[in-house]
Amino acid sequence: MHPVRIAQTLLLLATLGAVSMAPAATRQDFEEATSADGLEKIKVRNVDVVYARPGLTLAPYAKLRIEPVQVTFRKDFSPERTGSHFKLTTCELERIRSEVGAVVQDEFTKELARGSYAITDAAGPDVLQVRAEIVDLYVNAPDTMEPGRNNTFTMFAGEMTLVLTLADSETGAVLVRAYDRREARETGWITWTTGVSNRVETQHLAHSWANILRARLDAARGIGK
Repeated sequence: MHPVRIAQTLLLLATLGAVSMAPAATRQDFEEATSADGLEKIKVRNVDVVYARPGLTLAPYAKLRIEPVQVTFRKDFSPERTGSHFKLTTCELERIRSEVGAVVQDEFTKELARGSYAITDAAGPDVLQVRAEIVDLYVNAPDTMEPGRNNTFTMFAGEMTLVLTLADSETGAVLVRAYDRREARETGWITWTTGVSNRVETQHLAHSWANILRARLDAARGIGK
């Protein structure tokens, strides 16, 4: 083979090797990617990552339109639980997603309404669109409530990540995007995990997120000062 072609071939192989050895996406990669739409990173206490539109103020928004909460499982979530002797069906998985979504939406609605924000289905100049998504849901011991099921004992119920997007309801312009991963409270001892306990932990996490959002909205409007 001609020396030039040999050199070109070696260069190509070296390039392919470098690509194949590239590390997986990191937290920094995620943060940089989510700022591509013109949002700037800001610090918000007790929230992992937050981006906001420069010069943003949420003060004009007195009403909220809360979208249905979408839920997706963590990629490595296995519907067949070790030692449980049952396999989750597609219907059971869908029921878990629906229940988690309903609980999160209910907690957001209750907490935000408690802050004197009118909840509406209509767009308007003073209406803020709230889209809460639960991603990477991992239920440590899903309870199917089936007769004869084995008891499952764990130290915590699982984890989930909130992706919260706030947008102007009329223009659709994204104003804020937040990302926060949390685990359910660890008891410190082994406890029997049931559908009821999983629901309580979901309510606790959702309430914490909703409370942070309400506090930020209140601060923007000068409430509580």
